[in-house]
Amino acid sequence: MNLPENVKAMLDGPNFAHLATLMEDGSPQVTMMWVDRDGDHVRFNTAEGRVKPFNLRNDPRIAISIYDKSKPYINAAMRGKVVEFRHDGAEDHIHALSNKYTGKDFSIPDGAVRVMLVVEIESIGGYAAEES
Repeated sequence: MNLPENVKAMLDGPNFAHLATLMEDGSPQVTMMWVDRDGDHVRFNTAEGRVKPFNLRNDPRIAISIYDKSKPYINAAMRGKVVEFRHDGAEDHIHALSNKYTGKDFSIPDGAVRVMLVVEIESIGGYAAEES
């Protein structure tokens, strides 16, 4: 799916997103995350051993909510699926995200294995989607 320009703009800015995954028992799990995009794919970064990659390997479906921090009523709710778990470039990606949100590199703990998750968006709702 092609992302609308205003949704791309939200993903390109330092706007926080909430990601919902499904636990093994089907209950939802939500985490606030740093996000960006590569074309029309949404990307986020986490560490192996955390609940998000575990949940998404069991069930790749994901929901993402993002809002424009300067205009919180401008938002988008996206649904899709994780299409790639990428270790190559994941450390560079977390540093890029950290610089986008905090202005400095991320402090990766010793032994941590970073993973970039790439999401293919299948549907978009919310106020921003209606504005395009």
